[in-house]
Amino acid sequence: GGSITAANQEHLEKIMFVRNCLGSNMTPMVAFYTLQGIKTMSTRIEAQSANALKIAQFLETHPNVDRVCYPGLESFPQKELADRQASGHGSMLWFDVHGGVEAGKKLMDTLQLWSLAENLGSVESLVTHSVTMTHADMPREERMAAGITDGLVRLSAGLESAEDLIADLKQALDGL
Repeated sequence: GGSITAANQEHLEKIMFVRNCLGSNMTPMVAFYTLQGIKTMSTRIEAQSANALKIAQFLETHPNVDRVCYPGLESFPQKELADRQASGHGSMLWFDVHGGVEAGKKLMDTLQLWSLAENLGSVESLVTHSVTMTHADMPREERMAAGITDGLVRLSAGLESAEDLIADLKQALDGL
């Protein structure tokens, strides 16, 4: 499912040409689910963004977290720009867990409410330890050059209770 938006008539004509050549029809059920989901999308995004901010603020205070990156945090280097360009800051954030690879693995094993996932962005709260999951085959030197440290953990805040998600992160981080 999905939708396409064009900036002008020329782009629309190119899109329509490709659509006519390749097809783009979704099934009636996919269309139905897409229409149903769009009705509550802004509410879900706002709730997930609020959860992500609370989680990021908690992570900034934990001694086993070296740094946190979330555009809604006052400590975010480009917060002013993020505030100007968007009405919210989304559900995605990342942090560096103190202790590198082993700490990241232990964190993944200890979390109870967060689901391990390599693709993030859902109504459920998801977590990935990049070094052992999405970037496991990438040479360490390349990872480090790209900013993917041994303790990098990416989170996608879902619609669950922020307090429950934070409590789960706290128990996992406290155990490191």
